[in-house]
Amino acid sequence: YFVPIVIAIAVLTFVVWAVFGGENAYVYALLNAIAVLIIACPCALGLATPMSVMVGIGKGAQNGILIKDAEALERMNKVDTLVIDKTGTLTEGKPTVAKVMSFGSLPEKEWLPLLYGLNQQSEHPLAKATNAYAQSQPFTDFEALTGKGVRANHAGVSYYFGNERLIEEIGAPISEEIRHSLRARQSEGYTLSLLATDREVIGAVAIADKLKDTTAQALRALQQVGVHIIMLTGDNELTAAAIARQIGLTDYRAGMLPQDKQEEVKRLQAQGKVVAMAGDGINDAPALAQADVGIAMGTGTDIAIESAPITLVKGDLSGIVKAKKLSKAVVKNIRENLFFALVYNVIGIPVAAGVLYPVFGILLSPMLGALAMSFSSVSVISNALRLKRFGN
Repeated sequence: YFVPIVIAIAVLTFVVWAVFGGENAYVYALLNAIAVLIIACPCALGLATPMSVMVGIGKGAQNGILIKDAEALERMNKVDTLVIDKTGTLTEGKPTVAKVMSFGSLPEKEWLPLLYGLNQQSEHPLAKATNAYAQSQPFTDFEALTGKGVRANHAGVSYYFGNERLIEEIGAPISEEIRHSLRARQSEGYTLSLLATDREVIGAVAIADKLKDTTAQALRALQQVGVHIIMLTGDNELTAAAIARQIGLTDYRAGMLPQDKQEEVKRLQAQGKVVAMAGDGINDAPALAQADVGIAMGTGTDIAIESAPITLVKGDLSGIVKAKKLSKAVVKNIRENLFFALVYNVIGIPVAAGVLYPVFGILLSPMLGALAMSFSSVSVISNALRLKRFGN
């Protein structure tokens, strides 16, 4: 709409000067119409947003924040809810076996090699942690059970390794004594994976994954700027509660499958929340794609990074705080640029049309209009470059 309006103002300027300009009316009419067109050139308006975004994206890269989508950078300023994965996001994603428990008829030294063979084709961090603790055995018919665990055959027997939900689904009995042992470890914050056949639970592996050093501080900083944080994890309720206490969170969801995480994001969006999702694994990809702003850990899987418009190169959660502050700075800078450009046009166009001539006898030369137009663009560029001082 801007161009037709400017053309209309220029035509009106020409007509008014042609009718009321007196001697040399057509000369004044042509000069003032040209001055209006020059002074109204939308260069500054066109530069206002892309210049700020370009400098902001560059500054983000310097701070370890890769931004693939300029819209996500602007939208980050409006985020009021952050849903965040646990393993590899809140934690270092380098799980290690802390304790092994035997429950079935096989002693530990016999079922650990079976465990390795069962897990050797799995890409899950918990499976890799157990592999570092055992030895190899030949397994066939491997199957990854999303959000639950793995299954494979060995010597005519189907073995399962995963969470309690998987063991309950296959119908392997879990005695009260076993449950008590599991709960004791889970309440300490360990993630438990069980090894079983369809007849019995053979053993369990308690896996520890250290929290990142910056996790608690980064979450507190986000809470201080009004962001509500919800932890989503596939872990048991007791494990999730223990981790939440350590990092000062009161809102979390346990036992979440990939589709559950995506549905939780949808539910929050339906409530009018602007949701950011931070995650690092294949299981997080649907939720990352669903969120208003997806934030992937650079230390995570390729599919998670591909699904998210923002990537934290080092997987440092303090990058989310920086991204939030950078977004706010960019949006503020864009508004300043638009103000400069619009005020320039609001003042410049009437002067170019000759409104000051009847009182002060002042007309704006087209050459001076070109100079002023260039100054407007320089002002917008200079203001956008101030973002380079962000974080300094």
